[in-house]
Amino acid sequence: MTNPSPLRRFLASGGPVAVVCLVAVALALGLATVEIQRARGARRDRDLVQAVFNDNADILETVRSQAATAGDSLDRVLAASPDSLGDQPYIVISIAENRLWFKRGSTVLFRTRVATGTGKYLERAGGTRWKFETPRGRLVVLRKDVDPAWVPPDWHYVEMARKLHKRLRHLERGQTIPIGGGAVIAVSGADVVTRHPDGRDVPFEVMEGKEIVVGRDLIVPPMNTSQRRYMGVLGVNRLYLGDGYGIHGTDAPSSIGRGASHGCVRVRNEDIETLFRIVPLGTPVYIY
Repeated sequence: MTNPSPLRRFLASGGPVAVVCLVAVALALGLATVEIQRARGARRDRDLVQAVFNDNADILETVRSQAATAGDSLDRVLAASPDSLGDQPYIVISIAENRLWFKRGSTVLFRTRVATGTGKYLERAGGTRWKFETPRGRLVVLRKDVDPAWVPPDWHYVEMARKLHKRLRHLERGQTIPIGGGAVIAVSGADVVTRHPDGRDVPFEVMEGKEIVVGRDLIVPPMNTSQRRYMGVLGVNRLYLGDGYGIHGTDAPSSIGRGASHGCVRVRNEDIETLFRIVPLGTPVYIY
């Protein structure tokens, strides 16, 4: 005859009491499972807030990507008050959502849509390569500019030359480029000019999309010339964050709400006027 299993002997000897004990154990296991899931969610929320506390962009990005799989958003960050900042206001920018929040503690003082970097690459002959992305991590408002000028980097002229199917030609101080009729392009003081045979110097008027073109060549002006400064492109104000990056207005308002910039954070001109007025120097900016 086969011996009964320990479980059967326990039930036979314990009767109803044994059944109740088994049910209690099952309930306890179920409650423990629920508690573990709750603890995991609480730990994820804590880590997300702690990322802001510690200025740790890597933690912030990791937790943010994990939260996204569960349908979460930046609301969990916005619901938290970073005690380490005390009463100091701060800015949070979501690249994925193209949104900006200006907060003090747990209170949202201002929010708006933005445009961030496209993430695209540009490469020119010789191996120079640029990636147009908005930097992630913690930055600081270092300067507040009125009517900021944009100084086009070299990649701007590479882009424009490709768009116009032109060759790049760099103009150096002391150099002249003949343009016909005895006139030349030259640098005079702070201006790139057309120097006519009669001695007249006429400065070029340039703007984005209206570069200096001579025949098959697109001319790259020297740094520190007026023709290397474009006005109006960045709107009326800028919050400068260092390394060429900033939060600024735009002359292309239709770009707001998507990845459209070369790395800076664009906002509508009316929004940068508000931010310029209410955001103090030294404000931390968290970008993820």
